[in-house]
Amino acid sequence: MELLQTGAVERTVRLDPRTKLVLLVSVSTALLVGGSGPVMDAARVLMLLAPFALLAVSGRIGAAAGLLVAYAASWSLTALAVPLVEGPLNFAIVASCMIASRFLPTIATAYFVFATTTVSEFMAAAERVHAPQWLVIPLSVLFRFFPTLGEEARAVGSAMRMRNLRLGKAGPVSLVEYRLVPLISCAVQIGEDLSAASLTRGLGAPVRRTNICDIGFGAADVVVWAACAVSVGLLVASSLGWIGA
Repeated sequence: MELLQTGAVERTVRLDPRTKLVLLVSVSTALLVGGSGPVMDAARVLMLLAPFALLAVSGRIGAAAGLLVAYAASWSLTALAVPLVEGPLNFAIVASCMIASRFLPTIATAYFVFATTTVSEFMAAAERVHAPQWLVIPLSVLFRFFPTLGEEARAVGSAMRMRNLRLGKAGPVSLVEYRLVPLISCAVQIGEDLSAASLTRGLGAPVRRTNICDIGFGAADVVVWAACAVSVGLLVASSLGWIGA
């Protein structure tokens, strides 16, 4: 496996890495800002549907459908089950569903960013905005850390199935241990390998890094920037009382 590999990413929509990061911040802001009303609800719906739509058009329909179903389930559980439950269980359901509904769209956006952006594209975009090296280097390592950890998790799952370690035969605690302990060991090793690979590739060197990838803003970037600006602007204006809620 090549670490910090720069390869072609399958996608049908091409966005500049800077646009993706702005979208990530905008989705997080829209879902975490308080308040209610038609204006704020409309802005939130726009930012809510954006990551799922981008995942779908980028060819990751399964991931988009799974995350959207999880979001709909958490919202439905709050609306339907909470009025029928009382006491501590009510609090546990409300807290869990609120956390899930607020963070699942952000997780979907982050997944889209990591799945459709190569390290070279991110590095080129960071140099365009003159981002400091102490921020760029850890983020560039993360772009390879999570995909590599995902491959290791799938390998651990395959090894467990080969040994017939399933929920029915191994207890829940043992099942978590069989998955968690190998993943922790893999995470440590992956971090060391990625650090060595980043030094080998010259990340952090005092000279300017060259890139052969092509980045830039297009029509899709303009649409995403406009949607983010409108949504965040409406949320800020509504929360400050400049426009009616």
